[in-house]
Amino acid sequence: MVYLVPVGPGRFELYSEASDDDVPAGEPQPSEGFWQRTMHKAQVQWDEAVRAARGSEASAGWFARLRDRAVCRAAETIAEQRTLWSLRHFTAATLVHPSDLDDAPTAQMRVTLLTAARKHHGTWLAVDSALFAVSGVFMLVPGPNVLAYYFAFRAIGHYLSWRGARQALENTTWTYLSEPALAELGQLAALPRHARASRVEAIAHGLNLPRLAAFFDRTAVPAR
Repeated sequence: MVYLVPVGPGRFELYSEASDDDVPAGEPQPSEGFWQRTMHKAQVQWDEAVRAARGSEASAGWFARLRDRAVCRAAETIAEQRTLWSLRHFTAATLVHPSDLDDAPTAQMRVTLLTAARKHHGTWLAVDSALFAVSGVFMLVPGPNVLAYYFAFRAIGHYLSWRGARQALENTTWTYLSEPALAELGQLAALPRHARASRVEAIAHGLNLPRLAAFFDRTAVPAR
């Protein structure tokens, strides 16, 4: 299921959440291309890094703690893209929306968000692919080409997001489900973070979305 999360007056974001155990199933098949095998390997390594960072000990050194916080932060901030990534696999999906929003405006908001996402990620896919090609000149510098790795992973992320948005717009059949808790979440967006924190956590727990509170804090206004 995908959730239409209200994050401010007239503002919504698409959100979904996968379990920590949702790693790519099996090994890539020999018939798959280099691109698919590379993405599979990168996904497995990233999931392992996130699990290790979330399970790190408080007694770890300062550098390890800084690294783990950075990994955890990155894992949370790519939640938006992961929603689009997952949509590329589905021909049917359910959009859970606030109970104070009818199905017709919900459908229009879905189209608006996905159309904007397809354009945004398509543009950045072209930009980062070009920058990846240009970064090849740094192969002459001794050591790993970190700049090339950076633009390669950005390009992969935007490619998967673009594919997900296109699939969700053109080939996915959507059904709609009303959720009162999301309507309450929309009302909380107008409150300062400290005033809404406990209730946002309770709503996230009730929806069985443990990372929704962090996502809401990043995207809802006011931020503090």
